[in-house]
Amino acid sequence: MPSLTVTHAAAWVVLGVVTPPMLALGAPGDVADLLAAARGAPPALCAMAARSVGNGWGGGYDAPAPPLPQARERRWRDPLSADEQRLLLSNLATEDPCVQEVAIRLLGTQRGDLVVSGLRERLAAPDSALRAVAALGLGLVDAESAVEALLRAARDRVARVRANAIWALGRSNDGRALRPAVSALGDDAAMVRETAAGAIGRLDSASAVPALLRVLREDEVPNVRRTAAWALGTLGERSAAEGLAAALRGDKDATVREMSAWALGNIEAPGSVPTLAAAARGDADDAVRESAAWALGNLGDESAAVALGQVVGGDRSAKVRGTAAWALGQLDLRTAPKGLMDALADSSTRLRTRAAWALAEIGDSSAAPALWTALGKERDATAMKAMVRALIHSGERTERLTRLLESKNPEVREMAIRGLAGRNGMGPWPWPEPRPRPFP
Repeated sequence: MPSLTVTHAAAWVVLGVVTPPMLALGAPGDVADLLAAARGAPPALCAMAARSVGNGWGGGYDAPAPPLPQARERRWRDPLSADEQRLLLSNLATEDPCVQEVAIRLLGTQRGDLVVSGLRERLAAPDSALRAVAALGLGLVDAESAVEALLRAARDRVARVRANAIWALGRSNDGRALRPAVSALGDDAAMVRETAAGAIGRLDSASAVPALLRVLREDEVPNVRRTAAWALGTLGERSAAEGLAAALRGDKDATVREMSAWALGNIEAPGSVPTLAAAARGDADDAVRESAAWALGNLGDESAAVALGQVVGGDRSAKVRGTAAWALGQLDLRTAPKGLMDALADSSTRLRTRAAWALAEIGDSSAAPALWTALGKERDATAMKAMVRALIHSGERTERLTRLLESKNPEVREMAIRGLAGRNGMGPWPWPEPRPRPFP
């Protein structure tokens, strides 16, 4: 059936986009679904779907002979003609959600009075689906010029219209949006409450902290509590630390605890170290322990070293151990925890690299024997470089470091030459990436 195929293919288009509360297209369930949806789909939609995948810098679209030549053609972020913009606006009234989704995403790449005025007009339409998509479009295009209309839409009788209006207001940078967003935290619809919490985080107002803390304590829906924790972390008010710590200790939902740990690290609340350390060592969920370890590193409090050393040496997850190693490198330590030196022999290459990087940051001479042993067994080039750097930063004697010049690995010899030429000139490389922020 062509309509089903087109609907699924269009869903690809939005995979890489932070999706507002409505439209109601779900992402395809797995690779098999995606391939089935692609079979026989129109080339234009397939090209858009392929572009949404990404494939890194530049997207690889300069490849000379892709299977679908259309993938090399028009970039839809380029300005559309007035006739094309009118065509897209007219198609917002369709009952086909796939067409609506594609049309509003394309309109969202455009600027100018024709698009904005067309969306504002549709925000007052009798059809609630059209009002909802118009609110979404204004958030994508130019919410600042439509604040008054969006404030009215935030009181709409239909939840998805209210949700999209609140979402758009959160992108407006207009102080008038705060009051309706805070009021919407008490909305009957969970979608509206979740959107309101996210909008408040983007509006950057400390006055909303008490309301968000109440949501974090009392809302029955985990996604709403999780987004409230994200907003509190984004606002950066340390007055929220106690409430976030309570959520990290006691919320039954792991995603809420994970976000609360991230938020505590982001606001850099120094009194939260014991709670974060307990979570890093003992939470049942890997993601929570990893976020707690990241937060301890971001705080930079040396009192976290013992807990992080235990995590590096004993956590069941290599990802958690690796993040704990990175966190130890963020602390201003002079003595390396034993767990960090033991990690040089871990089966995870990523962890061995991060442990060596952290040891270089610490510069503890007592780590040199473990580093020499690990370097003698290491086969990964990146980990070797990190270990060489750690040896140089540990204060190892020059005459011993000259042994590295006899290495059979040219990259090790190069690192040794660079380090011996000027120990302080070696930059902090390889730099491990910290845990990414868990977006709401």
